[in-house]
Amino acid sequence: MKLSLCIPMYNESSIIRDTAITLSQYMQDNFDDYEIIFSNDGSHDGCDKIVEKLGLPNVKVVGYEQNMGKGYAVRTAMLAAQGDIVMFTDADLAYGTEVIKRVADTFLENPDAKIVIGSRNLSGDGYEGYTFIRKLASKTYIKVLCIIGGFKLSDSQCGCKAFRGDVVKPIFSRCEVNRFAFDFECLLWANKFGYKIVEMPVKIINHRESTVNVMRDSVKMIKDLFKMKKRIKKAKI
Repeated sequence: MKLSLCIPMYNESSIIRDTAITLSQYMQDNFDDYEIIFSNDGSHDGCDKIVEKLGLPNVKVVGYEQNMGKGYAVRTAMLAAQGDIVMFTDADLAYGTEVIKRVADTFLENPDAKIVIGSRNLSGDGYEGYTFIRKLASKTYIKVLCIIGGFKLSDSQCGCKAFRGDVVKPIFSRCEVNRFAFDFECLLWANKFGYKIVEMPVKIINHRESTVNVMRDSVKMIKDLFKMKKRIKKAKI
């Protein structure tokens, strides 16, 4: 079984060297067949060159010159991946490295599952380290968006998601959203195809200040979600 790990990056020169080395060592220690794909979202700090110069085995960099958004970066990497399992997570390794092996094990334990996503709401320590206000805002934000989207998932916004290789192209080749709402779009397509989704508990290990403005971005995401639902509902597969 080959596992592809996709890492979107935008101006991550301060952390990307350590991230690449950490991931390379972890993957070598835990997987016989793997690839790590860093997707450069139009960075201008040379983070792509930092990764390339390391010369790490089974590591490659894809990307483009203009900043397009995290969704576009994830989509670019996912469609370039060749693994039996294709996973994406953040460049700061917010959920640690151990989560990668747990994702692979969850697929083995659930052979009919097509998608595995992390959830901070499945264990008591999922939001450990969050301030009360940030935890409340995150939970409320996710709940409202899931109600609108028609999801029964406990944490649609977790930045740790994995897909069996055979469903990557059907989903991501149809995705159009480039920024924050891209998670919802891939889940809407998954529901459209009837793919089984399994959640597994995760917790934030490496905290970094969120770039999401809850009020401003929530309104935009809700608008985007209504548009996505309408477009995907009409789409023929």
